[in-house]
Amino acid sequence: MTPPDIALARSILFVPGHRPDRFAKALATGADAVVIDLEDAVPPGEKAAARQAVLARPAAPAGVALGVRMNPLPSPEGIADLAALIAAAAPDFLLLPKVEAAEELRIVRRAFAAAPRPPQLVALVESAEGLAHAGAIAAEPGCVALAFGGVDLAADLGCAVAWEPLLPHRAALVAAAARAGRGVVDVPFLALEDEAGLAEETRRVQALGFTAKLAIHPRQVATIQSVLTPTADEVARARRVVAAMEEAAGGVCVVDGRMVDLPVLRAARRVLARAH
Repeated sequence: MTPPDIALARSILFVPGHRPDRFAKALATGADAVVIDLEDAVPPGEKAAARQAVLARPAAPAGVALGVRMNPLPSPEGIADLAALIAAAAPDFLLLPKVEAAEELRIVRRAFAAAPRPPQLVALVESAEGLAHAGAIAAEPGCVALAFGGVDLAADLGCAVAWEPLLPHRAALVAAAARAGRGVVDVPFLALEDEAGLAEETRRVQALGFTAKLAIHPRQVATIQSVLTPTADEVARARRVVAAMEEAAGGVCVVDGRMVDLPVLRAARRVLARAH
């Protein structure tokens, strides 16, 4: 069975790798994707147990992508994660933390070259070095999306974890992903009780071009997906655009009183893909 395209996910929910009792609950939240975390959420003394729990993970329901966030590849824990995952059935996707070079994705892709179904790769950009190479990272075969590691990036840059200081770096990551035709995932919203703040930040990153947002608690999933789901009016207009462009054989035409050309058509097709 073909796994869901992680590039079309709206929400990606973290679940700690050392809490296998939460795996099935996370998969039942309605999130488009769940990622079992072997990195930040797992204490150093529980890494090995979490790795074994990942190997015994439950099957995901139809339509839900199930992935794993490894430890950073250059670290001993990351190498152990990769070795364990190669020897077992590959997850639908791998979330690779602290990626700073395209070669890191190339190593992972080659490691899974013999797998019947290699995992899709999502690269977390969390440093100034990673941001400088985001274009090459996104263009690497096997990469389906970039993810914005805003908290670690802020620490690396010495800036505040706030909207204004991180805005240019969010925009830079969106541009890098767009040049390669990849999805782009925003950092989690850390204030768990602030649903209005989560909705507002999700609207802002959607306006910038982000296609998904990471979630750190099940209660965040519905808000994220509500904001990132195209409305009925947006879907209807997208269908009119596609139909009009097909009738015009790809030429410029007018829909709802506005000129429509190939860039507008591409945007309409993205809306329909996300609605589906």
